[in-house]
Amino acid sequence: MKRIVFDLGAVVLRWRPHEVVRAALPARVATPADAAHWAAQVFQGYGGDWGDYDRGTVAVPELVARIAARTGLGAAEVQAVVDGVPEELRPLPETVALIQRLRAAGHRLHYLSNMPAPCADVLEQREAALFAHFEGGVFSGRVQRVKPEPGIYALAAERFGAAPGDLVFLDDHEPNIVAARAAGWHGVHFQHAAQAEAALRAAGWVG
Repeated sequence: MKRIVFDLGAVVLRWRPHEVVRAALPARVATPADAAHWAAQVFQGYGGDWGDYDRGTVAVPELVARIAARTGLGAAEVQAVVDGVPEELRPLPETVALIQRLRAAGHRLHYLSNMPAPCADVLEQREAALFAHFEGGVFSGRVQRVKPEPGIYALAAERFGAAPGDLVFLDDHEPNIVAARAAGWHGVHFQHAAQAEAALRAAGWVG
């Protein structure tokens, strides 16, 4: 049986960056265009400052200072966005149900997520029942590697004790699936739980 590896944000956990900045920056976000602007400024497509945070090479105080200097936001405003991220990351019921079905069918489950260590700490404590479904996983912020870099897939397979060909990765960001396949994994570009489950069954990876 294939092992199923889940991305977390926008796959297992709700992730709406525009809503994060809307809630954290009410004085600056009045329209959807404002939300799109500030989400792009703060998160930078998960590169730049936020990418370093995901990688675990910058701590929160430096992250806040860097984003404030670059964007013109106040430090307290940036901190509010940073604090709002783990609050936004809540389990998606449809994916949780899929995880439960896969676990009941005997599949071994893991996760592989670009996630800063402070967020990972919050999630592991707050969502302990969810994480109990997984044998283990890799958070980028704890290993200083991020998707779609090849090294994180090699490290994950080693930690999972699995051959790459025994792993199927579900991720909403297609470049991460392309990289997983290049590393010898199988992959499904996740759009929603029902679509992902249908794709797993069509490929014969689940019964």
